[in-house]
Amino acid sequence: MPESAQHRAVSDDANPAELERMAQALEASGRYRVLRKLDALPSRPAPEGQMLRQGIILDVETTGVDPAWDEIIEIAMVPFTYGTDGEVYEVLPPFQALRQPSKPISAEITRITGITNQMVAGKVIDARDVAAFIAPANLIIAHNAGFDRKFAERFTEAFTAKAWACSMREVAWAEEGFEGVKLAYLAASCGYFYEKHRATSDCEATLELLRRRLGTGRTALDHLLESARKPSWRIWAENSPFDLKDLLKARGYRWNGEPNGLPKSWYVDVPDDTREAELEFLRAEIYRAPDFTPLMKRITAFERHSGRY
Repeated sequence: MPESAQHRAVSDDANPAELERMAQALEASGRYRVLRKLDALPSRPAPEGQMLRQGIILDVETTGVDPAWDEIIEIAMVPFTYGTDGEVYEVLPPFQALRQPSKPISAEITRITGITNQMVAGKVIDARDVAAFIAPANLIIAHNAGFDRKFAERFTEAFTAKAWACSMREVAWAEEGFEGVKLAYLAASCGYFYEKHRATSDCEATLELLRRRLGTGRTALDHLLESARKPSWRIWAENSPFDLKDLLKARGYRWNGEPNGLPKSWYVDVPDDTREAELEFLRAEIYRAPDFTPLMKRITAFERHSGRY
């Protein structure tokens, strides 16, 4: 059969089952990897007696990266039920809405998101609707929650009362064999693709990622829940010697120079079980004072990623 006729035969006659058979044949050869388009997320029944909670995957598209000045132009939320076993069960109907910002959307943001000024003209997102939608949720999850949470909390205070977790930073991706944490890379590594940089599809891609069982046998959600439950500490190295800044940087400390009401100094976030080791490092290597106690704040999922500490 001529090549053009073969192409028409595949395009016109192949049903999904036949396409999947061909994809599996390519993969079985060892010479190809096939990415499958992400379809509707499946629900499944929970085992009898399994305690269920509700999570929400959230994503916002914005006019820029600064929550003090930039605005939300699209918000999407995909609710789901999960068990304390780290499994996703029921996938519930999503929330999605567009919003016209106070200033025109730039060409660069349209290029990234696909959202135009015509698409958002006259559109409004009612903060009361958003607050009502998230009311049943035990946990809000975003892929880069440090970005999304700040915009969400500025939009409605209802988000400040919720526990948050980050699927980018609170899953042990490196331990599971991944070499990056961007959503598109993780999705491709797991064998699927989706419409990037639109809020609903980003949410669905994140939920698909969380429900996947990874190389160690754990789901990504199980990793995330374990991390979210543990407290951490922000430790501020105020008035540390200038000539030791490289030592702090090498240890993972970051500099806060913003006028945000927080100390203008180096700081680090550490897990609860390494706090004492970090204090000993500061006492011995930075301040050389055995009784020194720095400014510290205990952080839980209710404060984490908010920028309020």
